[in-house]
Amino acid sequence: MSETTLDLRDVPPPERHPKIHDAFDDLAPGETLTIVNDHEPKPLFYEMKAEVPEFDAERYSVEERGEAEFVAELPKQDG
Repeated sequence: MSETTLDLRDVPPPERHPKIHDAFDDLAPGETLTIVNDHEPKPLFYEMKAEVPEFDAERYSVEERGEAEFVAELPKQDG
């Protein structure tokens, strides 16, 4: 399995979700998109869960690694 990482902390907020969706679309089934963000990406989780059928919400995880550093894994369902 492969992993793609996007560090979004320096990306302007209006550009973040489109970048995330584009990168997620490029994943093969079973791969994971890891994002590094400056805030808890809870709204993104709900957006992905509601709008992206391939998003595996059961395997989603997020970890706060420091001040203004949240790392979230957005897995794509297998086949």
